[in-house]
Amino acid sequence: MQRLVNKRVLLGVSGGIAAYKSAELIRRLRDAGAEVRVVMTQAAREFITPLTLQALSGHPVHGDLLDPAAEAAMGHIELARWADVVLIAPATADLMARLAQGRGDDLLTTLVLATDAPIALAPAMNQAMWRDAATQANLDTLLQRGVSVFGPGAGEQACGDVGPGRMLEPTDIAMKVAGCFERGSLAGLHLLINAGPTREAIDPVRYISNHSSGKMGFALAEAAAEAGARVTLVAGPVNLPTPPRVQRVDVVSAEDMLHACQNALPADVFIASAAVADYRPAHCADSKLKKDPHSGDGMTLSLVRNPDILATLSSPPAGQARPWCVGFAAETNEVLSYAQGKLQRKNLDLIIANDVSQPGIGFNSDDNAVTLIDRSLQQHSLPHASKQKLARQIIAFIAEQLARQPSSQTRD
Repeated sequence: MQRLVNKRVLLGVSGGIAAYKSAELIRRLRDAGAEVRVVMTQAAREFITPLTLQALSGHPVHGDLLDPAAEAAMGHIELARWADVVLIAPATADLMARLAQGRGDDLLTTLVLATDAPIALAPAMNQAMWRDAATQANLDTLLQRGVSVFGPGAGEQACGDVGPGRMLEPTDIAMKVAGCFERGSLAGLHLLINAGPTREAIDPVRYISNHSSGKMGFALAEAAAEAGARVTLVAGPVNLPTPPRVQRVDVVSAEDMLHACQNALPADVFIASAAVADYRPAHCADSKLKKDPHSGDGMTLSLVRNPDILATLSSPPAGQARPWCVGFAAETNEVLSYAQGKLQRKNLDLIIANDVSQPGIGFNSDDNAVTLIDRSLQQHSLPHASKQKLARQIIAFIAEQLARQPSSQTRD
C-alpha cells in the first residue's frame, strides 16, 4: 500500500447500490497516502450524496460535464491530466457498455476518453447482468484496450441473488490500485527538506540575507515526491511555486526555520539545502533606523550567532530518533576540504559540495555541478546539469545508501 503515497486517484462512482462502499474506499485510499478526487454520475447521486464524498475526500465532488465555472478553465481536461489512475468503483453494466462504445456523454466517460492515466474498474451488478453475453463482450473489449478489472466477487447480493457481481471490498480494491504503480525508491519514508535563504531583521524594513534562490531544495523536494516519499519542505523567502504533492511550510528567519523543522519531526531523512544566515542582529529596532548626521560615514551593527539547524537535528537528545542527515557546502575555495570538515564536524551521513564561485552554477542559477561525499569520505561527482536532473540523481543516490542500511540502524 506504500505505493499509493503521493498518488492521485480520480475515483469515478456510477449508479449502483455498491456506491455506498465508495465512502469507505476513499478512506482506505487516503489512509494509504493517496490524494482522491471524486466524479459521480447522475445516477450515483441517488445512492450516496456528493456531500458525503466531498467530506471524505477533502475536495469538491465533480458531476456536471457542462459546468460553466469549471469549463472556463477546461475543468474536465485538467482533471484528466491530474490523475495518476482513474478508478471507477462501482462500475455498473451500463457504464461498462458506454465505455466499451467509447461514448463521452457525461463527465466521467469524457474523462476516461481524455486521460492518459491507467484506467481500472471495480464491477458491481446483478449476477445475471454480469453473466449476460453483452456485458461479457464489453468486458473483453475493455480488457483488450488495457483497462484493469478488479473483481467482481461472488456471494449474496442486495437483490437476494447469489453469484458473481459483488463489488470487491474497499481494502481489496485499494490494494489492487496500489499494484498499478511501481514501488518508489523512497516509498513510505518522510523526507524533511529546508530550502532558500533566511532573512534576519535589522529593523522593520531592513534585513540581512543571501543570494540563495531555493531552486535546488525545491528540485530535491519534487524529486523526492516523485520517488514516493512524503515530503515536508520548509522554505525561506523565495519566489517559487510549491512542487506537486509536497507539504510546504513558509518561514523567514533562521529561528523560524529551526522551529518549523523540529515541528516536522520525526523524519527519516533531513536534507539541509537552505542557506541559513550564520548571524543575526543582536537587537531588531522597533522602528526604521535613521541616518545620524553626526555619526560620520559608518554604523556599527552588533551580531549574534544563529542556531545551527543541521547540527541540531543531526545530534538529537538521547531517546529522540535521528534522521539520516544530508548537508550542503557552498564554497568559493578549497571546496572538498571544507565540505569534508563539515561532514565530520556536524555528524552527517552525506554532504553535497559545490563551488559557487563558478559562473553559471550555484546561487540563482538553473544549473549546478556537485560532488557527493559520504560518511566514509568517498567522493561521487555529478557533472554540470540542470538542478532538476541533479536532484533526481541525488535522491537516487540517497535511496541507494538507505537501502544498504539495516532499518534499525541508528547513529550516535
